Amino acid sequence: MFKRMKIIILLLLALGMAFILMNLADDDNDKQPEDSSPDNENEESGESETSLDIIFDLAKQGEIPDSPIVVGETTADDVQETWGEPEETNDTDAGLFLTYPSHDIDIGIADDIVTDIRSSKETVTSFDLETIKSFQKPDDTRYYEDEEDDQIILVYDLSDDYVLKWVFPNPADDADNPEVDHISLSKEMSREGSTADMSLDEKIGQMIFGGVDGTGMNADTRNIIKKYHVGGIILFSSNIESADQTVSFLNDMKTANADNPYPLLLGVDEEGGSVTRIPDQMKSLPTSRSIGELNDPEVAFNAGAILGEQMQALGFNLDFAPVLDVTRNPNNPVIGDRSFGDNSDIVTRLGIQTMKGIQSEGVISVIKHFPGHGDTGVDSHLELPKVEKSYDELRELELVPFKKAISEGADVSMIAHILLPQIDQSYPASMSNEVITGMLREDYNFDGVVITDDLTMGAITDHYTVADAAVETAKAGGDLLLVAHDPDLVITVFDELKAAVENGEISEDRIDESVERITNLKTKYQLSDEKTPAPNFRPINERVEEILQKVS
Repeated sequence: MFKRMKIIILLLLALGMAFILMNLADDDNDKQPEDSSPDNENEESGESETSLDIIFDLAKQGEIPDSPIVVGETTADDVQETWGEPEETNDTDAGLFLTYPSHDIDIGIADDIVTDIRSSKETVTSFDLETIKSFQKPDDTRYYEDEEDDQIILVYDLSDDYVLKWVFPNPADDADNPEVDHISLSKEMSREGSTADMSLDEKIGQMIFGGVDGTGMNADTRNIIKKYHVGGIILFSSNIESADQTVSFLNDMKTANADNPYPLLLGVDEEGGSVTRIPDQMKSLPTSRSIGELNDPEVAFNAGAILGEQMQALGFNLDFAPVLDVTRNPNNPVIGDRSFGDNSDIVTRLGIQTMKGIQSEGVISVIKHFPGHGDTGVDSHLELPKVEKSYDELRELELVPFKKAISEGADVSMIAHILLPQIDQSYPASMSNEVITGMLREDYNFDGVVITDDLTMGAITDHYTVADAAVETAKAGGDLLLVAHDPDLVITVFDELKAAVENGEISEDRIDESVERITNLKTKYQLSDEKTPAPNFRPINERVEEILQKVS
């Protein structure tokens, strides 16, 4: 009996303990969602933000995730000591790149220092476009397109001259939200001859884009290059006899500029159609109007790329094209078929594709003639046109292509010699603070280079001296002063501009702003005074012929 009672008591105790343990387990299960789920949700919701915080914080120190490289400090030898020989070495328009596919990283090198590191690791490519834009508003949005890529780039200017770029496939429509293709972290390296080290004479010279006489090097041309440090030189038909002569002439200019740390801008008006300067050995493209009538963006891009190839082959690095004017005035004597047409959408679409085509060949494109020369009734080469339109009216038509081109990466904008009394009663656009600083800089956020139309045109010389006009343009915020047809006037403009700085009419800070934009442009396009070899036109001419057949 006693043993039976003992067994019963033990069974009851065991059952009781089991019941208590089961209740404890149920309590834990009941509490688990309350205790852990919010934490997990917080971790998940905060993971992207934390990762972006880390990426941006590292970038401010010249680093990216999962890499020992420090941009601006690590040498090429250090990279190879760490990761070995690169699988590929590519000499691109942006510089020398070492490719390490096993690390999903490309390393840009200049003067033996890492200046750019590009990563396509999953730690950076898992983000989408809207997430990055929502996390931090970009300082700039750029677009890039060539035969292989169509990209949108969010640009973030960080401390210590670091620039972080998030590169995505360009969204096909508003609903498209692509993921990151890669990031790029770069640093603008200081170089000998930086703006801070330049004399006032050198700064003034960089702001002048001069014309020259003759078809070969002479004392006047050498003088404005070596003594007056001009930033650029433009050639016209009178300077161009043949392909070999043009290449030789430009090479001689580069030789004369060899002591200048900043290469020359070498430009020409090459639009195709009636405005063509290229030698007879090279076929000229059809008019922009004929391309506009075809209304094929691919043809426009290819036409721009051909213009870039033609420039490169001859030794030029800048083309004063495309024309973004919308021609609504049938009596316009100066634009005409140089425009893509009278429809602002067509002009915008095809003009931007032409611009991108030129840029794709490493040649600087100049959009013109801001804020729009299409509704003028007189030729600004002969007299000053007047356009009686308000700012709102210009926004509806003339300004549409320029606004879009600026948002898609225009580097240089030419300012027209037109008077807009409802915006500025005193000065034409090319000398107007309201137009250059107010409209272009402040309203359209354009921080590229502003160049005047030729200051020796009748629109200016009938009302001002060329030197006075140049001073007013600089005061208004203009950067490059185009003095196209008289080397003596180059010297006059130089002297007058220098005097304006020395007497306090223009601050040296104002000059520095322009010089920095000009030298940054030269650095961006990796310009050099390296000589151009003898050109081969056959493949370029074949591509021109394809365009001609399509528009015929």
